[in-house]
Amino acid sequence: YIKHGHHDSSIVNMVIMTLIIPPHPVGEISQHKGPPVFTQDERYKMVRAIKWVDEIVEGAPYVTTLETLDKYTSDFCVHGDDITLTVDGKDTYEEVKRSGRYRECKRTQGVSTTDLVGRMLLMTKAHHSNIGHSDYQQHTDNFGKGPKGHSPWTGVSQFLQTSQKIIQFASGQEPQPGDTIIYVAGAFDLFHIGHVDFLEAVSRLSDKPYVIVGLHFDQEVNRYKGKNYPIMNVHERTLSVLACRYVSEVVIGAPYAVTRELLDHFKVDLVCHGKTEVHPDKDGSDPYAEPRKKGILHTVDSMNSLTTDSIVQRIIKNRSRHYDNISVVVRSHHHDNISVVVRSRHCDNISVVVRSRHYDNISVV
Repeated sequence: YIKHGHHDSSIVNMVIMTLIIPPHPVGEISQHKGPPVFTQDERYKMVRAIKWVDEIVEGAPYVTTLETLDKYTSDFCVHGDDITLTVDGKDTYEEVKRSGRYRECKRTQGVSTTDLVGRMLLMTKAHHSNIGHSDYQQHTDNFGKGPKGHSPWTGVSQFLQTSQKIIQFASGQEPQPGDTIIYVAGAFDLFHIGHVDFLEAVSRLSDKPYVIVGLHFDQEVNRYKGKNYPIMNVHERTLSVLACRYVSEVVIGAPYAVTRELLDHFKVDLVCHGKTEVHPDKDGSDPYAEPRKKGILHTVDSMNSLTTDSIVQRIIKNRSRHYDNISVVVRSHHHDNISVVVRSRHCDNISVVVRSRHYDNISVV
């Protein structure tokens, strides 16, 4: 899935002329971090769909070297402010940092791959049992306000939305004369390659597409998807969708039914839906009745059957591989080569306490 924490690093495209993204090979990721959620081809295609990316380097080494930068005529490389280490605990950017060819971007606070994996592993049908409570109205009243305004349906998320963040991600482009305004709606949860293929197929329906994506609020998504969905709250989903090069605009909290008022307001020429099931509205009505009646509803086959459910199942299937092997090295200042090695690929904030009666100054690295 494409998460906005990665996109924050991509925004450096505003500063430099060409942004080259080097997705690492699956084998190297598995060795140093653990099994990736997506296949290599899926990751390449997803990165290409990020609107700030100019070029990607396939099969880039996990440890970035000066040789790699020179090979692709790059002035410097950029990473978030989270530390990345090899399986033996070395900084993957040590060489380029020493040479002064490294830049750092602040990552989005409150969201990480580890966090999202945790949300998927904690999925339970009871998670949304409070759906009938007044919490939803309180959530909408506090939409985007402060640390206590988070969604009661994705309550584990600590991500805080700001208007400046949306401005950074939004294209800011209005529809131009001759554009075909296309409207699609959905959850777009854990924005993934299935979504990318669908939006790319939608954009190909016109020579001058202007694609508007309507995102449903968390409670609405949970109503028709159930279980623990959505995994990502509406703030996170908004930025993920805005980062896609096939998307022109996002409607945050779009109504589930595509109404005449919505069609008129955005001057919609075409409404598209994938081949996935269309769930009825709360009153049992067809949410696409209006565009169907107007003859502007189009079913798009993305030729990709991947769903958010599929991704969750991949995570659950590999959960033991995500939480094995936690690496810890213990060194004594008085006795060399004392080491305890535990390898962890996806667990953050692991505390290790070492007690010694006879040896002082034991450091844990």
